[in-house]
Amino acid sequence: QVQLVESGGGSVQAGGSMRLSCVASGIRLSFNAVGWYRQAPGKQRELVAHSLSEGKAVYADSVKGRFTLSRDNPKNMMYLQMIGLKPEDTAVYYCNVGVDAWGQGTQVTVSS
Repeated sequence: QVQLVESGGGSVQAGGSMRLSCVASGIRLSFNAVGWYRQAPGKQRELVAHSLSEGKAVYADSVKGRFTLSRDNPKNMMYLQMIGLKPEDTAVYYCNVGVDAWGQGTQVTVSS
């Protein structure tokens, strides 16, 4: 059974930093594309960062230079390091592996 569990969300002031983690079971990150998505209230889910298997990550324009996707294949974990957070980054963040494996989401709230 495939399971993804995010952690690391919370509240932070604008300009702050946060790291999200996602641990996977039942699926190998090293063999799959991985990504982070987010959904703000009243908005559609949007791509934040994405990486093909062992490939270079690509980022949404809104987070380029501030967010970094990484993965630890032996631990079967992926991360999203976020710096310079802005109030508009407030959303529920989801990790994704492969075609249809999703975590339950973790709330990130950035206050001004």
